[in-house]
Parts: sequence; C-alpha cells; structure tokens
Amino acid sequence: MIVVRTPLRISFLGGGTDFPEYYREHSGAVLSTAIDKYIYVIVKQRFDHKVYVNYSKKEIVENFTELDHELVREAMRVTEVEQGVEITTLADVPSSGTGLGSSSSVTVGLLQALYAFRGHLVTAETLARQACEIEIERCGKPIGVQDQYIAAYGGLRQLDFQEDGKVSVIDLGLGQELLLRLNRNLMLFYTHITRPSASVLTEQRDNIGERRASLVGLRNLALQARDCLKSDDLSEFGELLHQGWELKKGLASGVTNITLDEHYRAAREAGALGGKISGAGGGGFLLLYCPLAYQDDVRNALSSLRELPFAFDSDGSRVVFNLGR
Repeated sequence: MIVVRTPLRISFLGGGTDFPEYYREHSGAVLSTAIDKYIYVIVKQRFDHKVYVNYSKKEIVENFTELDHELVREAMRVTEVEQGVEITTLADVPSSGTGLGSSSSVTVGLLQALYAFRGHLVTAETLARQACEIEIERCGKPIGVQDQYIAAYGGLRQLDFQEDGKVSVIDLGLGQELLLRLNRNLMLFYTHITRPSASVLTEQRDNIGERRASLVGLRNLALQARDCLKSDDLSEFGELLHQGWELKKGLASGVTNITLDEHYRAAREAGALGGKISGAGGGGFLLLYCPLAYQDDVRNALSSLRELPFAFDSDGSRVVFNLGR
C-alpha cells in the first residue's frame, strides 16, 4: 500500500500569465505557496486484475481505459499501471471549485503514488511536467501550469514561465521568522460558493489577446511582491494583492460577482489591506492580507463565512507511507 500526500496551494499574484498561450509569447511569473491542506492518494494492490477507484463515486472496471475519472485513467496510462489496483483519493477541503488547485494536486499525487507503486522514484520536475501534460494536453483542460509545479515542489516559490516553454522554480530564500509573520497576516475564508472553473478559465484564455496589458501588469506585480518579501515590506505586499485583484477582475466576466465584491469590500473596510478570490475566481476561498490588530474586526465583518486557518508547507508531494507490494 502506498499513501501520498500532496499540498494544495494559494497563488498570490501573476495568475493568468501561466497559460502557455500567453507565456510562450511574453513570458510569465507567479508567486505562490503550498499550504498544509492536502490531497491524499492511496494505491493498494488487489488480488484480482480489476481496477477499483474511490472518490466522490466508486468505479470498478476490467480495464483502466474504461474509467470515467480522466485524471486517474491518464495517470495510469502514463505510469503504465494498468490493472490489479485500488485507488482512493481523499481531500482536506471540498475537492472542486475551491480555487486551491485541487485538480492539479490530485494529478501530481496520482503520478507520485503510481510511480511509487511500481517502485520508481521520480523528480518533482517530472511529476509537474507530466501532470501538465495530462491535464492540458490529454484532458484538454483550459488551465495554466502553476498549480502542478507548486504541488510537486512545495514551499513559497516564484515560478517563471519562459517563451521556450521552460518553467523555473525559484526558492526566495526567506527566513522562517519572516514566513511566520507573513503567514500570521494572511486569512482565508470559505465563501460557500463552489463553481466549475472551466468556464471562467476558458473565457480568460480566450481573452488573452485583449487583456495583454493586464497580464503584463499581473506579472510585474508578482515580481514586485517578491521584492517586497525579500525586503521585509509586508504592508506593501498586502497593497500589491489589492492591485492584483483589481487587475484580475478584468480578465473574465466570471472572476467575481456582487456577493464576492461585498465580502471583499467589507473586509477592506474592517482593516484588510488587500486580497483576492483564490484560483480562477467566481467562488471558493477569499484570501486576505490583514495586520493582526484588525483580524478580529475582519472576522466580525465576515461572520457569515467560515475561516480556514492554514500554514505554509515547505514540502511538495511526498510518499508518507510505503508498505511495499
């Protein structure tokens, strides 16, 4: 039996510049962090040759090609694990529509677990690259490539996307005391709204040509935010989140709505310096940068929402249990 734990993520700035359709012409940059909320993938050998998959439903098939769960199906194809296994996925938070990168964490975790089941050790780069291939090329999802890399590598990272297709994963070298202070000034609230991200992301991808200036601005903000962290200017980091949210709202019509705008306005009036809706937008989690002195005021202003305490996670996807076959 193999158990793999893969972190979810929070993307601070630069989202949208990780679409291949954008960065292969202009290059992109994202500032993102893994958090201590996880996707778990369990792979167990079966006595028979069937394939069992347990998620929000249960599938039992004779051949992996018959699976409805396309991420499991394609991960099995890539890793060449074709029969005689039971695969279970579990999540710490709702596994879809939350904007925390769960789909990519599932894909990275599946690859890690299936390779471990075969006795193979693979690099974070391989996991991220193959997860991108599965989601974007094989399954045709209208997404970028940041989530797969942060899930595989972990930590708080700058991700650079080059015109030649190369992705650079950069550790900012921030001290633990600074990371702890930053973490304490971040708040995460569940909006109780889940949405399929595909429609928002498809529109966002289709709008790349018309929104090029905004995407350049988001890339530049990600680099400015990196510099703020390196110079220990956390208040300016919070203000940059607000600037990024104002730009991101113009990328697609479904990024925000009246309810989300009201939550964000109330949080800012209560003392939050900036923030954003996680992921593609439209629902999921509301991330806020708020000094400690004002956090209780923000909680009162958002009393209808559920807060999710979290911590940064320095680890990417990893095998946490391996009983062997």
